[in-house]
Amino acid sequence: MSEPLVDTFGRVHRDLRVSLTDRCNLRCTYCMPNDFADWLPGPELLSTDELMTVLEIATDLGITGVRLTGGEPLLRADIVDVVRRITGLPTPPRISVTTNGLALVKLAGPLRDAGLERVNVSLDTLDRERFKALTFRDRFDDVLAGIKAAQAAGLAPVKVNSVLMKGVNDDEAPALLRRALDEGWKLRFIEQMPLDPSGIWLRSTMITADDIFAALSEHHTLTPVPSRGSAPAEEFYVDGGPETVGIIASVTRPFCAACDRLRLTADGQLRNCLFARDELDLRSALRDDALDAAGVRLEVERRLRLVVKDKLPGHGINDLNFIQPTRPMSAIGG
Repeated sequence: MSEPLVDTFGRVHRDLRVSLTDRCNLRCTYCMPNDFADWLPGPELLSTDELMTVLEIATDLGITGVRLTGGEPLLRADIVDVVRRITGLPTPPRISVTTNGLALVKLAGPLRDAGLERVNVSLDTLDRERFKALTFRDRFDDVLAGIKAAQAAGLAPVKVNSVLMKGVNDDEAPALLRRALDEGWKLRFIEQMPLDPSGIWLRSTMITADDIFAALSEHHTLTPVPSRGSAPAEEFYVDGGPETVGIIASVTRPFCAACDRLRLTADGQLRNCLFARDELDLRSALRDDALDAAGVRLEVERRLRLVVKDKLPGHGINDLNFIQPTRPMSAIGG
């Protein structure tokens, strides 16, 4: 193995988030407007062969975990083949998927057989009408069915991610946790982040980690799990455990000092932070006719190391001069 990907602050990068598409079949209000149509052109998206080239190089440089994201990654027609090919790499990483769950009834089994280890499913409400209002789609039952299909296929643990918004669903934290405990979900609440194209995020109305903790503590005793490592979620034992609940406080409790993640967009742009305003183009190296296979490898590795070297100590959300990235979450990949 080559020298690992270490930035100037000593953080070793082992996790790569890979967006497979910017498209989605829901329209969650904090992520994508209902009338959104500014999709990436098809020719700009990485082919599966190009993606595998990047992943083979990245895993040789110490990447041990790959999460497939979007948009909605299960919309990619060859998603099962993508997973199978990743597991067939010389140094195969652990593979997970972040999904809205709509396609899991059909795909959970094939994905598990291809080597997928687990899934993160987004679910922000337990109320069907609220779900329709939040997503502009009447697909609540399909998400629940998808979660059950993932559990039945052995994609464990099934993590359920929830974003709470003031006046929308912020009263549901206790109910979501009770449902998670009953159903065997591993629940994580995520602070809403400034990554929406509509500009609806406001710090003054954001539901914070402290708000979530207080709401849950009215019904349960929460005890911190001692070891967190580089995980984004701060975990708490619920009523003494062994069940836990997580809170990802990207805004109010940044965990940048332990961040080991890089991100690759569906159109081949490399990012060293979810909130970065700069990207490094890998697609141009992959498609450079002047380079042979060895030359492509050297150039992709050089650019990977460069983007790691340029990583800042933190995302800067709480700085007065913070500027929201021009790309929304759906185009970056979660």
